[in-house]
This record gives sequence, C-alpha cells and structure tokens, in this order.
Amino acid sequence: MSGTSPRLYGAQASGCAPIVRLVERGGTQIEPEVPHTIARSLAIGNPADGVFAAKAMRESGGWGAKVSDTELVEGIRHLAEDVGVFGETAGGVTVAAALALARAGRLKADDEVVLCITGHGLKTLEAVSGVLPEAPVIAPRLREVAALVERDAAATGAGA
Repeated sequence: MSGTSPRLYGAQASGCAPIVRLVERGGTQIEPEVPHTIARSLAIGNPADGVFAAKAMRESGGWGAKVSDTELVEGIRHLAEDVGVFGETAGGVTVAAALALARAGRLKADDEVVLCITGHGLKTLEAVSGVLPEAPVIAPRLREVAALVERDAAATGAGA
C-alpha cells in the first residue's frame, strides 16, 4: 500500500500555545507560558514533548494554529450543531483551529482531514454557560425523551 504521508497539524488555545508559537518562529526550544485559557485540559505551559511535536508538524508539512477562547466556544457550537457531537473545550480548539487553518489556505477543500475529538462537553459545561441555550433537564424515562423530541419538532416545524 502506498500513498503520501499525512501532514500533522497542532491546535492550541492562544492563551497557552507554546508549541504553536514554536512552530511559527521555527525555533528549537519551547518558551514556557503561564496558561490563560478556559481550555484547561490543554493549558500546559511547558509541555515535555513540545519540541518533538513542533518538529513533527514542520517536517510533515503541517502547521499549527492557536485560537481564542471565544473561537473555541464557537468551535464547540459548530461541532454540536453541524455534526451532533458535544465536545469539551479541547474539541472546540481542534475544530476552531481546523477552520482557521482552512481559511489560511493550509488545508484545501480536497484534503482528507481527521479531527480527534476525545472529550465530552459535559466535562466543561462552564465554558458554554451563558453562551449556549440551557439544556432541558428530564427524568431518565423514554416517554420523557419522546415528549421532548415532540415538543422540539412542534416548535421548529420539523414534524409538519
């Protein structure tokens, strides 16, 4: 089996992006950062394998992107609304960074892209609190789920 090797891309929140900044400046040493982001799972200011990750991105022909907390929340929304996956803040970073890389021309329309979304949005509800509508709370009963779906269908006209 032959083919081209994949290009590796990295995504970090701009409030803690030592690897992406290393890729951008083409250096060989991580410059540690004090994290300032809601993406707590990615807030590692001095990543142990950061130099290796930056080298792998550059050598594969990939790149890195950093996104703001506002952009990562929009990434969470985009993933939920368009794909039906409720990701946590790291997933929002991944989606927002992929969109930024596409806008910058680093990802093309015919590229095959794999985004790794590994954490559920229930882990970081505070990140979307006040930004997204509150989720309804129902009893764990099938009839409650059915009633919720029927109400939503009636409200959106989907049942017509």
